[in-house]
Amino acid sequence: MSYAELAKIAETEFADIILSSGIESGKLRLFIIDGSFVDVWASQRLERRFAYHWERRAIDGRIYRLDNRPHEELKGMRGFPRHFHDGSDSEVKESQFCEEPKEALRQFLKFVREKVKLKG
Repeated sequence: MSYAELAKIAETEFADIILSSGIESGKLRLFIIDGSFVDVWASQRLERRFAYHWERRAIDGRIYRLDNRPHEELKGMRGFPRHFHDGSDSEVKESQFCEEPKEALRQFLKFVREKVKLKG
């Protein structure tokens, strides 16, 4: 899974909300029409380890992040190590997103689309 593949998914399937993309600091950054951005990180060493972070703190103080870093304190959570930060770093929920990285990106960007369209 390359950043080029993920950028193509974002820019073609989500052209209504994605303005552009670029690689910054070893991550793929997707620029969203509302002035926010999504950082997409995929491990180069561990297959299927990823994080998708929607940064909205400058807009409404919120962040949303789907990741599968195995936090010890989340071990009892269904779907571990996948989890979802819903609005803040401290609000952690079970992930309803797919574990396959490309499909998870599609689901995450659908979530972004729904939130952006509601506010627009």
